[in-house]
Amino acid sequence: MKTKWLLLTLFGGFMACSLFAEEKAVLLKDDFSSPQNPQRRATRGDWKIGDGVASCTQDDELYKKHKDHGPIIFYGLPHETATISFQIKSEETKNVAFTANSADGHVFRFTLSPVGLNLLAYPPSPDHKPVFLAREKSPTLKPGEWISVTVTFKGDSAKVKLGPDFEKLVQHPSLAKSKSNLSIGFAFGTLSIKDWVVTE
Repeated sequence: MKTKWLLLTLFGGFMACSLFAEEKAVLLKDDFSSPQNPQRRATRGDWKIGDGVASCTQDDELYKKHKDHGPIIFYGLPHETATISFQIKSEETKNVAFTANSADGHVFRFTLSPVGLNLLAYPPSPDHKPVFLAREKSPTLKPGEWISVTVTFKGDSAKVKLGPDFEKLVQHPSLAKSKSNLSIGFAFGTLSIKDWVVTE
């Protein structure tokens, strides 16, 4: 009986340790329940934030004022290896851009539009021009539908998952650079965002 009890205790402890080891540390979580979040900066538009959703409609005057840049949300978060997950829904949105930035500028970006997906790296250069890592005709930005997004950074690679079926892994030496913040922005129409979580 003692042997059986000891084995059960050891097994239970092993399972608890395994579950704990598989838990990913949450670096940042924004459930959009409040207009205020110390790591969030929503700008270049009248963002409505509450009840689990952040939503904004582009203002054409602000778009011109900011040199053809639409509404955007920034998150200050130093990181190197991380997984970012969220959901987006567009209404007549022409372009959504997710960007990871360093203290010096952009490091990685994907843009999703009604015509497809682009993935870009920004190696150090005087003009800070991007390098196209991949161009995909599918998936596309579909109006009125929530799309799940996951971006994982590890070393010199970035993996982007969109919806249940699409996944693309890209690599470039500049992707290994330390990041200081993340952003999600868009041009034209209305964009809604929910369930923003960053894990280690």
